[in-house]
Amino acid sequence: MAMHRKTITLTEQQDSWVKGQIESGHFGNDSEYIRHLIRRDQEAQERLVMLRNALAEGESSGKPEPLDVSAIKAAGRKRIKAG
Repeated sequence: MAMHRKTITLTEQQDSWVKGQIESGHFGNDSEYIRHLIRRDQEAQERLVMLRNALAEGESSGKPEPLDVSAIKAAGRKRIKAG
């Protein structure tokens, strides 16, 4: 994988935080920490897309019906007895 050099500017507080993460042994250097943050952000964005898709699917699935908690409990009890 090709690497690209980037220059970033951090506040003193942010720089101290990054240095603390490295000193704690979680990361070997600044670049590892920044790549970790980018991966986490990518994963969060993927989860958000999946959630939005699930919500859209639910909204387009038809008219909502009332939830019958008693029927759900009864079905659960029946499955436990059969198991």
